[in-house]
Amino acid sequence: MEWYFVILLVAVVFVFMEFVAWFTHKYVMHGFLWVLHKDHHIRDGRKYEWNDLFALFFSIPSIILIYLGYSEFDYRFWIGVGIFSYGVAYFLFHDVYVHQRVKMLSGVSNRYLRATVRAHRDHHKPRFYANYGFLLAPVKYYIEEFRKKG
Repeated sequence: MEWYFVILLVAVVFVFMEFVAWFTHKYVMHGFLWVLHKDHHIRDGRKYEWNDLFALFFSIPSIILIYLGYSEFDYRFWIGVGIFSYGVAYFLFHDVYVHQRVKMLSGVSNRYLRATVRAHRDHHKPRFYANYGFLLAPVKYYIEEFRKKG
């Protein structure tokens, strides 16, 4: 595979995973598997949540694709890498940065991060049924943040 196709494939999969995450968050986590996700909406400082099982669920396709494509580094390998990359970004943003489950990155801030974090915090408000994305928030949050001075 040509390097530029590999980069494009990984990037497309990474971006597509935001849609997959949004869809899964809205219709699965807040749907029939709410029983596993609801403890995530109760911020009581627990180290582990039932919601953490979703990380395992999401990692399985990545592991399988990387394994199946490893011998020839074919498209399956790189799709698995794209899914894995999204998982790493999700973990660093959501669990480390937003919820501070691992105490680091707390001093990092910019307009994108502030807007996306505000959308996520709104999502956690009782009876607030919106903002299901993880790395992207509704446009209104970015508009509001970029209109602010400084």
